[in-house]
Amino acid sequence: MSTSADWIARGDKHIAKTYGRYPLVPVRGEGCRLWDADGKAYLDFLAGVAVNSLGHCHPKVVAALQQQAATLIHCSNYYHIPQQIELAEILCANSFADRAFFCNSGAEANEAALKLARKYSKEKHGENRFEVITTLGSFHGRTFGGISATGQEKVRLGFEPVVPGFSYVPFGDIEALRGAIGPDTCAVLLEPIQGEGGVNVPPAGYLAAVRELCDANGLLLIFDEVQVGCGRTGTLFAYQLEGVEPDIMTLAKALAGGPPIGAMLAREAIAESFGPGSHGSTFGGNPLMAAAGIAAMKVLLDDGILDNCLAMGDYLRRRLEELRSRYPFVVAVRGRGLILGMELSIDGAAIVNKALERGLLLNCTVGKVLRFVPPLTVTTAEIDEAIEILGSILAEFG
Repeated sequence: MSTSADWIARGDKHIAKTYGRYPLVPVRGEGCRLWDADGKAYLDFLAGVAVNSLGHCHPKVVAALQQQAATLIHCSNYYHIPQQIELAEILCANSFADRAFFCNSGAEANEAALKLARKYSKEKHGENRFEVITTLGSFHGRTFGGISATGQEKVRLGFEPVVPGFSYVPFGDIEALRGAIGPDTCAVLLEPIQGEGGVNVPPAGYLAAVRELCDANGLLLIFDEVQVGCGRTGTLFAYQLEGVEPDIMTLAKALAGGPPIGAMLAREAIAESFGPGSHGSTFGGNPLMAAAGIAAMKVLLDDGILDNCLAMGDYLRRRLEELRSRYPFVVAVRGRGLILGMELSIDGAAIVNKALERGLLLNCTVGKVLRFVPPLTVTTAEIDEAIEILGSILAEFG
């Protein structure tokens, strides 16, 4: 049997070097635990970057995949796919939306949203309505449209020229947004809570003010809920925290509890701009992925997961605040539900590396923010275990 070192050596020969990988080779997962090729166990508070929201290999998702794989894995979107239809019904019944378009990832969902916004706006307002305002610190994917929309220069470096028609304003600054709106603006795209940008929560009332600005100027409001949707904040969708509905919303990551699927949701009047041939995805919403999505959404809605997310989110936040009170280099703890960030005044990479060595999986965004996105099924015992490991590491820096 190959060891972790064997796999890493083999990967170094043939895998594109697009990731700064940690020396970890996961081979099995269950609940909040991962095991590597050498048999070492890890407490996973990264959850595939907020993908494994129900834990690794949730039995109902596994059963849905097994049954569907033995029945029909893929067929063309030229045909009507029952599993895709049922998943769309669930999403629309539990959100603002009337229609869903399925794809394979968050980046693709955002591409669909941007294309729809431009097409709708040109049909309704004229050819010049194509510009989209996004926010600094945002992240919207790695496609050309995604990096063009992302308000972080580092993701665009080396790929210029990017797609024209995007401008960026500070997140949470309503006056900056107001000043950026011009005659060619068609939409505002933002994350209700920024994930990759450092778990940034907007000021109270900001999302409502953005909605009012969009309504007053005839603009579409697009919420990127790729990371914060599907229960991560303790509500099914993050926009429900403030009761501010978008016109278009994008989902992915946790939508199927692990398997790759993305979705763009939209109101009927806007979705009508996507007619036959205007957009598509070969694999989007195929029977296998949609079946997993149905299973994951039913667990999320019916098995008390949202209540657990709220309770465990409050508990994890309290435990992180205890650490903040003990170590002056912990600047702040912020977030909602089970997407929490611990901002440091020191570099966070060394802490993440030490946590990995001691069996705790975290990551660090923007250099100094430790991000905690454990499965929504996490327990108090698992949180206590994570805090014990993290506390012992912080003590070495204190």
